[in-house]
Amino acid sequence: MTNSTLTVQSITKRFKGQTAVDQVSFDLKPGERVALLGHNGAGKTTLFKMILGFLKRDNGDISVLGSMPGSSPARQGTAYLPESVVFPAALTGEEIIRFYARLKRQKAGRALELLERVGLAEASKRRVGTYSKGMRQRLGLAQALIGTPQLVVLDEPTSGLDPISRQNVYQLIGEIAQQGATVLLSSHALTELEARTDRILILSKGQLVANDALGSLRAQAGLPIRLKVWTKPGAAQEVADQLGAGKMNGRSVELDCGLDDKVRTLSAISALGPLVEDLDVHAPSLDDVYRHFSNTAHKGA
Repeated sequence: MTNSTLTVQSITKRFKGQTAVDQVSFDLKPGERVALLGHNGAGKTTLFKMILGFLKRDNGDISVLGSMPGSSPARQGTAYLPESVVFPAALTGEEIIRFYARLKRQKAGRALELLERVGLAEASKRRVGTYSKGMRQRLGLAQALIGTPQLVVLDEPTSGLDPISRQNVYQLIGEIAQQGATVLLSSHALTELEARTDRILILSKGQLVANDALGSLRAQAGLPIRLKVWTKPGAAQEVADQLGAGKMNGRSVELDCGLDDKVRTLSAISALGPLVEDLDVHAPSLDDVYRHFSNTAHKGA
């Protein structure tokens, strides 16, 4: 597909008779933020290495920006941040960025602006050996984004970061995508991905078992919606009786309903009038969706 940043078609990779990636196919467009999820050993890192040209595939095809993985056009248009980044401890953050800017034939001045964007401007003159793990991770993100990459591959980009730094990283990822780059990232911190990605890919035992937007995956999974009804004092039992189901917890009643029953259930709650003070609606989380597809894909296998 000519307008695709990355196309993966029926990719398979085996190690000593064990299949690490099994007939995986997907297609990524410019501007998409896509999360690749999977348990340890699911094949995420192997897939990343084949996309980057570090590993040869056994079967299938990969197109990176219309070129072969590892080719000069693919390398020039791709940025990569591994989970654990290592830099020479004796160099400063600024020296690291200047070095990578020269490698990528970019102006050092513009590259140094990235240090400010990842919150390392004040530490730019310090030796990397004095950096914390989170600071090294942010430095790795800054070097990965030097230039104008069209495909950005991030392996656990928020590993070791504090909550504010995590938010800053996802804000930067959003800006990169708005500029037209495709972002493919993996993370075990599923909660923070829910509102920050456009599509979810789930690998399980080397197979791609889900590929869609979170809302669509929720519908496919058919997981229940959880409703928490806050009642006026002393009315929890009456509300539970009126709704015909539910688990009482102090002044609240909790119940589950299917997507098709959502409107009917909400109408029944609304009809209770002054007995109800508030209502919380909890859609299935990404953790729930991930667990569903991972557990059901290989039942009976």
